Amino acid sequence: MTGLLRKWSLGGILVAVFIGLVFQGCGQRGDTRVIKLGHALAPSHPVHQAMEYMAKRVSEKSEDSIRIDIYPSEQLGSEREMLELLQVGSLGMTKTSTSPLEAFAPIFKVFGMPYLFRSDAHRFKVLEGPIGEQLLRAPMDDRLLGLCYYDAGSRSFYTVDQPIRKPEDLKGLKIRTMNSTTAIQMVRALGGSPTPISWGELYSALQQGIVDAAENNPPSFHLSHHYEVCEYYSLDKHTSIPDILLISMEVWEDLTKEEQRIIKESAMESVQRQKKLWAEATEEAMKRVQEAGVEIIRPDMEPFREKVQGMYEEYEEQFPKVYDVVQEIRNVEVE
Repeated sequence: MTGLLRKWSLGGILVAVFIGLVFQGCGQRGDTRVIKLGHALAPSHPVHQAMEYMAKRVSEKSEDSIRIDIYPSEQLGSEREMLELLQVGSLGMTKTSTSPLEAFAPIFKVFGMPYLFRSDAHRFKVLEGPIGEQLLRAPMDDRLLGLCYYDAGSRSFYTVDQPIRKPEDLKGLKIRTMNSTTAIQMVRALGGSPTPISWGELYSALQQGIVDAAENNPPSFHLSHHYEVCEYYSLDKHTSIPDILLISMEVWEDLTKEEQRIIKESAMESVQRQKKLWAEATEEAMKRVQEAGVEIIRPDMEPFREKVQGMYEEYEEQFPKVYDVVQEIRNVEVE
């Protein structure tokens, strides 16, 4: 085994085995195969709603012979814990950002590269085309398989009490990042002090001054209630990191070809539903946070883009395979 599983202690493995007995990633109840899907988002999040739609389509297409039970809000553990449970088949499916998957497959660093996509249309064409499909299979050596991507929009900085109008305004600020080397490098390149903190602990970290800022998309900023402690939201749109729906290879390989087809097809149908939900949630989020008194800043993005170009030069030398995918993405034409 590779990736995070290699780092487990004996105690961690025993805990996973115990949890596996309780949760059973994929089990039988009568004539119905039940697959458990855990994730960290709230039930009101458009990604959760899209996965509910997927579960409904799976039930319909399989004539109720497959059922996907969804557990939101970290009910089954943190993102990292759920990924680990997926590896050993103790959990059937999970949704995570692609950033934490860098620990499994370094090729996922590509999604963390700032200002990689030229437009939403460019991003969707990449994710829904051959490049995106190839990357979904990247973590298979770690017993994980990607089923689809969900739109997570663009990430921008929000701050407790200091507006960000230019890169220099980030200097010295403690900025929460995901546990991603690419995200950490990006914040450092912009002059900030990257501070990895779990999503569930971020509200109190902002409130208590452990960090001065964070970065995320509008729906996440809104639904997390981070706008209650942050006065400014600066739409620099530095990265567009998709979410990814994963299934345990232990579970996937136990499915028939027809069951695999039904799940994959239903996941792809949920992608189109989620796009519409995401657009609506983004519009609603921007409206709500402004009503709450958050100042929305729309800075010139060019200085931010220039500040991080050195990352591409470093990756060309240090991670040539990642850089090759970057070049493939840049070469994708959009009509």
